[in-house]
Amino acid sequence: MGLWETRVVPHIVDRSCGIPQLDPLREQACAGLRGQVVEIGFGSGSNIGRYPASVTEVVAVEPSDVAWRLSAARRAGSSVPVTRVGLDGARLPLADASVDTALVTFSLCTIPDVASALAELRRVLRPGGSIGFAEHGLSPDASVARWQHRLDGLQQRLFGGCHLTRDIPALLESAGFTVERLEQSYLPGPALSRPWGYLSAGLGVPSSRYAGQRSHP
Repeated sequence: MGLWETRVVPHIVDRSCGIPQLDPLREQACAGLRGQVVEIGFGSGSNIGRYPASVTEVVAVEPSDVAWRLSAARRAGSSVPVTRVGLDGARLPLADASVDTALVTFSLCTIPDVASALAELRRVLRPGGSIGFAEHGLSPDASVARWQHRLDGLQQRLFGGCHLTRDIPALLESAGFTVERLEQSYLPGPALSRPWGYLSAGLGVPSSRYAGQRSHP
């Protein structure tokens, strides 16, 4: 990766994904967390301060050293211990059924092998576990979706592989999760911002009917 992706993009993501308008979605994603949490795409730690009292530890997966450094002050002030355990959401260095809940916010758009990352989250969740999520993605409105497809290549080049056209609930379902809670809406703002502003937040649980293969670290 070049200097733009390694040095500049983490700062852009920190600013753009840290806006107050996204706070309610982060709170929704964090609402069902408990015990030991694996958070993939930890970024600069924007979810710190929103973990419920039932959370005892966060094990963070974050590929960017710059983003991890940006999270230092938040981690230092966190009442929940946060440990960086890996760099790649598609290959978690965690044992099967070893964490209680999972969290991913504004990261499924960027992970190159998103199917493997979701399969890994399903693998490491203990029975009764769940995944909280908040993401932007593909709009159901045809006119907005057309612009998302037109802009997707440029978006990926400028913003570290970020996609505009990923259908987040469908990705979760195809990875063996049942979406039990889902809220979707546009971020407030002008209509021109809608290709970037279709948001999904909710809770998924592993489906007992899923017969997919499990991966191992």
